[in-house]
Amino acid sequence: MNLYPLLRPLLFRLDPETAHNHTLSGLARLHRLGLLKALLPAVPALPKRVMGLDFPNPVGLAAGLDKNGEAIDALADFGFGFIEVGAVTPRPQPGNPKPRLFRLPQAQAIINRMGFNNLGVDNLLRNLDNTAFVGKPGGILGVNLGKNFDTPIEKAADDYLICLQKLYAKVSFVTVNISSPNTKNLRALQGGDELDALLAAIKASQARLSQQHGKFMPVAIKIAPDLDDRQIVDMAALFRKHRIDALIATNTTLARDGVEHLPHGHETGGLSGLPVREKSTRVIKAFHTALAGEVPIIGAGGILCGADAQAKIAAGADLVQCYTGLIYRGPELVKECVEALKNPPIM
Repeated sequence: MNLYPLLRPLLFRLDPETAHNHTLSGLARLHRLGLLKALLPAVPALPKRVMGLDFPNPVGLAAGLDKNGEAIDALADFGFGFIEVGAVTPRPQPGNPKPRLFRLPQAQAIINRMGFNNLGVDNLLRNLDNTAFVGKPGGILGVNLGKNFDTPIEKAADDYLICLQKLYAKVSFVTVNISSPNTKNLRALQGGDELDALLAAIKASQARLSQQHGKFMPVAIKIAPDLDDRQIVDMAALFRKHRIDALIATNTTLARDGVEHLPHGHETGGLSGLPVREKSTRVIKAFHTALAGEVPIIGAGGILCGADAQAKIAAGADLVQCYTGLIYRGPELVKECVEALKNPPIM
């Protein structure tokens, strides 16, 4: 039963951030009542082993939808193969001034400049303690890590390491987000010396924590779609050097190609959805070549149908993630993507 086409016009009449918050709380309420799973389509199994983890299927939820881990069990009812929450920072922060989230329906896109608004890593840990999904067989949970807005960029590694240490024993993997366009200078961490030093610090901490906990927890890096060929080659060399566990490609774009004329098309922030689809797929393909298969890739950006998921996998991704596509398509998208990957077209 697909109710989303009926609900979407009602949600789209609300301010986007208000609709977002109401949707999360509504999903959590339906889950607690035991109604949500009955309303959602059953998603077939399609097991995939990546980063040493066994995923029930290769279609995940990207970070940003549930920043504080408040609706993990409800989102698990959608049938995702894995869920990524966050971004979370060491200390709570309000994010950027509102309004900061904008729909571009004509382009099936969203612009956001949220600015890592979240209640901090300690609040997330408390929420994880009350989540059935964590520790459940097949419950693959990742957490996206950011830096606080007032942490100097030269101290950014400290923020990531604080979160890594606190979350290490609790979750399946973490993602170091160095590509959000909404925190000043954050993308500078994608540069050569800065990236080299950051990756060295993260992998050293991971090694210590692995010994301490008797468990290896993978660390992924999330990168921007706005990279040229030289940057991709240089970054890939560092990912291979430091044996990064996975790459998430990609975050939102700063480009406005094709949306400049649309209402809200001029807003600052990161653009996601259909306009970033080809850009992210190009980056996935380039990294797949440059990494020579040594680092798994999680493909994200502009997945609005099953064929889009297939294109990401064909470009070299091992797993995929959705977010903006869910806003426009609803929960049917998860099933459609898994079925498309289970039964790829005969070429």
